Amino acid sequence: MAKTRVAIIGLGMAAGHHARALLDLSDRIECVAAYSRTAGRRQAFAEQFPTIPISDNLDAIFENPSIAAILIVTPPGSHLELVRRAAAAGKHVLLEKPLDISLDRSEAIVKTAKDAGILLGVVLQNRFRDAALKLDEIVKSGRLGDLVEASAAIRNWRPQSYYDAEGRGTVARDGGGVLLTQGIHTIDLLLNYAGTPAGISAFVRTTPIHRMETEDLVTAAFSFEGGAIGSLIATTCAYPGLPERIELIGTKGTAVLTGDRLDAAFIDGSREIAGGETTGSGAGANPMAFGHEMHRALIGNFIDAIENGALLRVTGDDALNAHRFIGAVLAAGATAIS
Repeated sequence: MAKTRVAIIGLGMAAGHHARALLDLSDRIECVAAYSRTAGRRQAFAEQFPTIPISDNLDAIFENPSIAAILIVTPPGSHLELVRRAAAAGKHVLLEKPLDISLDRSEAIVKTAKDAGILLGVVLQNRFRDAALKLDEIVKSGRLGDLVEASAAIRNWRPQSYYDAEGRGTVARDGGGVLLTQGIHTIDLLLNYAGTPAGISAFVRTTPIHRMETEDLVTAAFSFEGGAIGSLIATTCAYPGLPERIELIGTKGTAVLTGDRLDAAFIDGSREIAGGETTGSGAGANPMAFGHEMHRALIGNFIDAIENGALLRVTGDDALNAHRFIGAVLAAGATAIS
């Protein structure tokens, strides 16, 4: 079987995990170009991944008819224009989170992909943790019963040097702070399990710990359509960084997802424990301090969708759901009485 040919656009911090995943899947995928507009990044990537061809010609990538898909790993503010170019060329897209820096631009990305008939996958790789997959199975099977409470806590640590990088933590480059850049992974999981919250109240802060334009501390409370209530805590101020946590309380049991470990206990006396791969979380000063196994599974699902029509586990609409919730939390925080 011919391999699916892909290209990577953007060789920043996250590109290494994508490259390792692509090399693991080299029996199915051929990465024929890795592009950055920055010579230093091209050189550093070439030294680390010498078998992947480097490109300094973005036009050539979009004009190459043999490339079926583009992995876009650039800062969020560049996403819409790149997706439009990919769609015009008929190439499928796997897009790093978040979709873009604003809801309008994010909605335009999803519409562009649908109108062009291309696949749009989004890199929310925590969906592919063994423990997260098991919890998804438990929730969908009804073993927890009806949810009465669904909450998440994201307590990361980022030193000031992280935000000193050009543009990081700004609206123009990142679109937001802890919610859109770090918290979106756990928020995506929470919404997948519990549905979309409403009735949101929130406090949003930029603490003295960081010099940055956007938020580094958020506390929110909300309700769900089915009557459940929940809360969200998200920060990059929690030294040295703690594993993210999701708690689901249902009428038949409780499930706690802590990092890569699930512990679910049921009123009938049964129990489910899953995960514990200890692949790391990226909750501390190094955001990429975790293995590439989840990226490998996500890219594998993306290629399955291209080759075999498999369903994408994380779609543009899924990412939009998280973007809209984040926007609602920030809006609630903007009107909160201090």
